[in-house]
Amino acid sequence: MERRPPVTPSDEIDLYVRTYTSLLRSTVEVRVRAFEEAHAFSGSSLHPGALSPNPDVSAFAYAAARLPDDMPTIDLVVLGQSHELFEAVGFDVQAWPTVRTRGRRRPLRLDPEARKLAVFIASESDIDDFIPILTAFQIEWNKMHEKLRPLAGASDAPIAEIARYLGISVDEVDVLSQAFGGKLAPGIAAMASRPLDVNVRLLAASYSQYQRSAQRWWSGVEPHYLRSEPPRRRPVYFISSNTHAIANLVGGYARTHQKAILDYGREANPEGLAETIAAAQDKGTEEEQLPFLYYLLRGYIHAGRGQDRIREVRAFESRAGLTHLSEPGHIDVDAQIIELDKIDPRVIDPRLQLPGLESTLSRTDAVIINIDYPLGMAAYHLLSRVGQGVGEVRGVYVMGKAATLNGRVGDVALSGTVFDEHTRNTFLFRNAFGAKDVRPYLRYGSVFDNQSALTVRSAFLQNRNYMSAFYRDGYTVLEMEAGPFLNAVYELVHPTRIPQDEIVNLSATVPFDVGFVHYASDTPYSRRQSLLSKSLSYFGVDSTYACAIAIVRRILSMEIERSG
Repeated sequence: MERRPPVTPSDEIDLYVRTYTSLLRSTVEVRVRAFEEAHAFSGSSLHPGALSPNPDVSAFAYAAARLPDDMPTIDLVVLGQSHELFEAVGFDVQAWPTVRTRGRRRPLRLDPEARKLAVFIASESDIDDFIPILTAFQIEWNKMHEKLRPLAGASDAPIAEIARYLGISVDEVDVLSQAFGGKLAPGIAAMASRPLDVNVRLLAASYSQYQRSAQRWWSGVEPHYLRSEPPRRRPVYFISSNTHAIANLVGGYARTHQKAILDYGREANPEGLAETIAAAQDKGTEEEQLPFLYYLLRGYIHAGRGQDRIREVRAFESRAGLTHLSEPGHIDVDAQIIELDKIDPRVIDPRLQLPGLESTLSRTDAVIINIDYPLGMAAYHLLSRVGQGVGEVRGVYVMGKAATLNGRVGDVALSGTVFDEHTRNTFLFRNAFGAKDVRPYLRYGSVFDNQSALTVRSAFLQNRNYMSAFYRDGYTVLEMEAGPFLNAVYELVHPTRIPQDEIVNLSATVPFDVGFVHYASDTPYSRRQSLLSKSLSYFGVDSTYACAIAIVRRILSMEIERSG
């Protein structure tokens, strides 16, 4: 008998969501202070010290990494879906400089003179993500402001003195320094000098505007997908991953520039890996060198010739059938079109070599559309729009980061059950991947299949009691996109909109391949470790590429089988 998960939401989390959702309907600015009480009493697992008078430095660092460095200077944040919406209310955001954050891809524009920040949102998930981040930042900033007021006007206070005033350890001061982008002294000076009292305004956040945003994105992708000769709309394998793993595996640039890239690594010595790189180079086996090649490529591109080298890589990959699309339709979700018949089997990753591959590639008309993982419900809108615009969909594959409740950072989890907090549906599906598909390419972590995943609304919108209830019912993978993608999959093959609060069995109704692989980026419940404090770095290459190899091998295997 199929079990339903404990679907009763946390009352505190539910109250918090209702609080900011209802207040943001206002046509005027709303003070972030209006959200603080509901935020603090929600018991968020990412902000356990919200009610304490002592600083929660980990929560502050997590929030700071996902906000621009100029956040302490901003008085008003405006959220909207398009330039037109901003301009309709008098904000000429196209003239404002673009700003970025270290931990979240989201289009931001800043008017430094007016102290205003424009935040572009692609779905309701952006609101669920951004508001708790901003609220946590302000709560912790103001806590620390009160404690640091005696240091106002002082410059370069010793670390020990900062720790004493804040009531934190010296190690936590280092975390605070990371939150300030390594600029501790000016950060402390700004924090000591003024409190924060940020206002927020949400422009018309309608469902049709989210769809319109997805259409603008597709309008930037479609011309590169269509071709003049039949079939004009080619069969598609859709992937949501990142913009480097798939490209490196099939593009071949790193393999054909091995010596230059490894020499760069030995000289630059990132993460102190020079000796290990040298040892791998001396062994002369490509299996040992490939992880370093893929890890070092980004630094190699940006070192030296900068944009010239980026253009060199793009031109090389273009000849191999790979087209990069940066912010198509001015939407910050990059895409790649990979034409399988143009892939050069001589330069692809050797782990992708399969019997019959070369002859298959010469005959196929299929393409891969790979998108840089969107946030939350944006996944639903984008996959829905892709499904409307392409020919036959032959597969939908999602590689994403997740929190694990029972594994370690770097492990890989494969789920066949997903509970989606947006629709409160439980999805059952036949995952295209099993442990045997990933394990041969994973050197350090472990692979767990037959898992159950929980799609949460936001990293902040969960607390220990709620998560414990799911954990007791066997849900061990926490992520943000599987549910929205499965909502879209359902609507691609059914004549009705997605239902609510049901068990949705996709195993027998979806005529194309569906595969989800998640690599663990943090372990928030088994040990206190913030998402900011653990960077996968070189270690992350292992699980990321094991997942990517499994996905590409699956696609190539299916094409070989079809060509029969």
